[in-house]
Amino acid sequence: MTCLAENPHLEATGESSRGFAPVRFAADGLTAQRSSRHLAITPKYGRGPCEVDVRYLWCGAPDAPTLIVQGGISADRDVTSLDPAGNPGWWQALVADGAAIDLARWRVLAIDWVSPQELGADAVSSEDQADVLAALLGELGIGKVHAFVGASYGAMVALAFAARYPDAVDRLLLLAGAHRPHPMATAQRSVQRGIVRLGQSTGEVDQALALARQLAMTTYRGSDEFARRFSSEPAWRDGRFHLPVEDYLENAGRRFVERFDAERFLGLSESIDLHQVAPEQVPTATTLIGFPSDRLVPLADLCELQQRLLGRTTLEVVESPYGHDAFLKEPELLAPLLREALA
Repeated sequence: MTCLAENPHLEATGESSRGFAPVRFAADGLTAQRSSRHLAITPKYGRGPCEVDVRYLWCGAPDAPTLIVQGGISADRDVTSLDPAGNPGWWQALVADGAAIDLARWRVLAIDWVSPQELGADAVSSEDQADVLAALLGELGIGKVHAFVGASYGAMVALAFAARYPDAVDRLLLLAGAHRPHPMATAQRSVQRGIVRLGQSTGEVDQALALARQLAMTTYRGSDEFARRFSSEPAWRDGRFHLPVEDYLENAGRRFVERFDAERFLGLSESIDLHQVAPEQVPTATTLIGFPSDRLVPLADLCELQQRLLGRTTLEVVESPYGHDAFLKEPELLAPLLREALA
């Protein structure tokens, strides 16, 4: 669209030159390294150079071209898993042997996002995350990546990466992410952070974090999906009426608290709203993918981004009831677009 106006055999290796023991494993001819490195960067909101411990996954066909793949602020390095008996990665349907991002053809690199606490900084920027990835590429001996595939916050970092290191990436593939946050989305995240800070001040951190996540879920998903899933009658339980959507939201909040802490959430949420990249500084060929039901990243923002990017850019529009989370929920629709963009 153009807008105009089998189980892997685990083997622990010896200590690396940077003091870590990476774990390498193999499955069906694919290899993976799940490890960490000390990397030196200078945070945008820090007080000078620092070293940060960066956790990464690098997996796929040996010696194949590398792709960077990054997701939203709650995504981690485990974008995929080579172990069919283990937990799948957060994008397993699209990143696997024979999938759209085919690990038999590519080698995928992903990191855990760094937080302000890890940097010793007042805040963490999308530029900081880009600098971490660039430093990691240097440590791993990767001169250039074939593509940076970013979704949500990952798309923001991809733009920052291409603006700062244009010679280090051939192309961008950006899903549900733009050059700046939309002010309405910033307002919604600001309320979520306020809830968490209130919980910190009252000693109810877990409850506050769960409630913030519940509120976030109402922004990630589309109205049509909620209308279809939660239209049944309320149920009388424990002395009050429970509305159909409440169990879903409470479960989402509870699961988030089990794997995330408040300070990390605050730092990464704020990082989204501090993000600003001048599209005119990005010369990289880019494929944008947007969803009309996405209320966090409206299509109008992607149209503006398409017009302003310096490199050749296409915009693909995918109809989905899942809102911003469509990049997680629509693998069948996204697979051909990803294959084409990476070809």
